[in-house]
Amino acid sequence: MLSAPRFRHRSFLAVLAAGLAAFPLLAQAQSGNDNTSLPGVSQPAEKGPRPEDNAQSDDDTTVPDAPQHNDNVMTRPLGADAGTFKTEKIQPGAEPKADSDIKPSQGVGVFERMGANLPDLPPEKPFTGKVDDAYGAFQRGYYLTAFQKALPRAQLGDPAAQTLIAELMAQGLGVKRDTKDAAFWYSKAAEGGDPTAMFKYALILMEGREVPRDQKKADEWMKKAADAGQPSAEFNVAQMLTAENPGPKGLQMALPYYEKSAQQGIADAQYAVSQLYLNLPDLPPEKKARAREWLSRAANAGFDTAQLDMGIWLINGTGGAQDLENGFNWMRVAAYRGNVVAQNKLAHLYINAIGTKQDPVAAATWYVISRRAGLKDPELEDFYQGIEDYQQKAAIDAANKYRRAR
Repeated sequence: MLSAPRFRHRSFLAVLAAGLAAFPLLAQAQSGNDNTSLPGVSQPAEKGPRPEDNAQSDDDTTVPDAPQHNDNVMTRPLGADAGTFKTEKIQPGAEPKADSDIKPSQGVGVFERMGANLPDLPPEKPFTGKVDDAYGAFQRGYYLTAFQKALPRAQLGDPAAQTLIAELMAQGLGVKRDTKDAAFWYSKAAEGGDPTAMFKYALILMEGREVPRDQKKADEWMKKAADAGQPSAEFNVAQMLTAENPGPKGLQMALPYYEKSAQQGIADAQYAVSQLYLNLPDLPPEKKARAREWLSRAANAGFDTAQLDMGIWLINGTGGAQDLENGFNWMRVAAYRGNVVAQNKLAHLYINAIGTKQDPVAAATWYVISRRAGLKDPELEDFYQGIEDYQQKAAIDAANKYRRAR
């Protein structure tokens, strides 16, 4: 059974950013100024006639070489020898492409198509634990059977069975949805020592819908669940410590809980660990060296803010080697996932040919998408007004076809 952290991403990032505000390396994605300015595109271009069919093509366009190092490659100006948008013949609608363009590989299917024999799977280790028929039925989708098998055990005080009954009632799986009775069974399971029930009951006490709201008692159950190893509770306790103790002290207190939660796969915690490893002073070098690794885990888990930061870190060489192409790819993934800052920065990457070829239509497309979402950028507006009318039309057509990737 999955259990999501109680804090939404926006409040989580706000709490983390507030604690990190004293440090100069705070991730750009969390800065409040949204500064994405590019000196190289501050002046709008003169409009002119559309290029003829024999104009220089995309493949022959000269673009500046990628820099080897810069404190902030995201904002480097165009070189004097950069190809101009006037001489390029861009195919309209090149961006955005289909959602399948950013979907992960299907893995070993390629070997099957090549006719290669796949290696034998390792033998399964024999299961020596106690089989739980109720949870087995739940995992197979036989919810009424799971309820019938769990109820007698729950009535006899089995915490795991009580948690299962609560979950079925809370979601209305196999039985009528009853959040009040679910709260009762969560409380009994929590008192019996089930970590998941402790976490869920803490959330119920915070919300105060089915039981009287009691923040103090909720915090106590959240701490008990975290100490029992419940990953979402560990993340939430870290958030509580950060909010209650602003600054480095609170972050140091929260770090062990963030780490435990991150190790159990909570993407929000993995992102927090990456930021703290990069920014907190007096951490062992081996931890600082793993900052990008944790950011990569959060990005691969689908956390779009981590994907945005992964693009920025790779482009700027933060936390490791500079990699412009992969930085561009991560920025593009975050943009397709709907991250508005990534959409804005992707436009800058297309303008400055960072990790990709120069493409005014693609740049204008992502600017239009981010502008529609409410992110204003005067310099991108100047760029947009400076390109040709047919390029603006192609960008708008492509922006109208944009569908957020899932």
